[in-house]
Amino acid sequence: MIVQVSGVLLTKELDRVEIFTDGGVAYELAVPLSAFEALPRTGEKCMLHTYLVVKEDGWQLFGFTSAHERRVFQKVLGAKGVGPALALGLLSSLTADRLVRAIREKDIATLQSVPRVGRKKAEQMILDLADKLDELQGAGAMPAAARTGSPTTDDAIRALVSLGYTTTDAEKAVRKALDAGAATSSAPELIRTALAIIAGR
Repeated sequence: MIVQVSGVLLTKELDRVEIFTDGGVAYELAVPLSAFEALPRTGEKCMLHTYLVVKEDGWQLFGFTSAHERRVFQKVLGAKGVGPALALGLLSSLTADRLVRAIREKDIATLQSVPRVGRKKAEQMILDLADKLDELQGAGAMPAAARTGSPTTDDAIRALVSLGYTTTDAEKAVRKALDAGAATSSAPELIRTALAIIAGR
């Protein structure tokens, strides 16, 4: 399995790049928009995390800016009716974390904002993946913490999960607590407010 490709960036297009490695081999990689935006100018050194898709009609290499983004791509491929092209489109229209959040929170509207994703496709993705993304929690898929930039929210969410709540419910409760004006200087206070919100549902 090819997991990384590094070398000189030969070609840079919106959906594909070519990288010439030190070993004298040039690879063509299909990439999401996030990778295009993050890569340097042509002629400079770069590195991408990669995933190889092997099909009867050929092999295709996909490149990503992080191992987390690659894991999200792999997970999305597990949904019925989602092939590599659509998975790449999802990551191009949404960030990896936003995609994970939309699936886990059953946000059909956000998923439908992606070209080629209708309501039935969005519902199928949620059905297949909503309960299979918790392992991505520690890899950047913590939306409340990402928005506030405070480690206190991380601690509050982890505490709620340790109490037996699902990660999705914990995130929602913490975000509601923050929206309600809960102080973020104290994790225990944020946890208490979030617990009260859960109990009052």
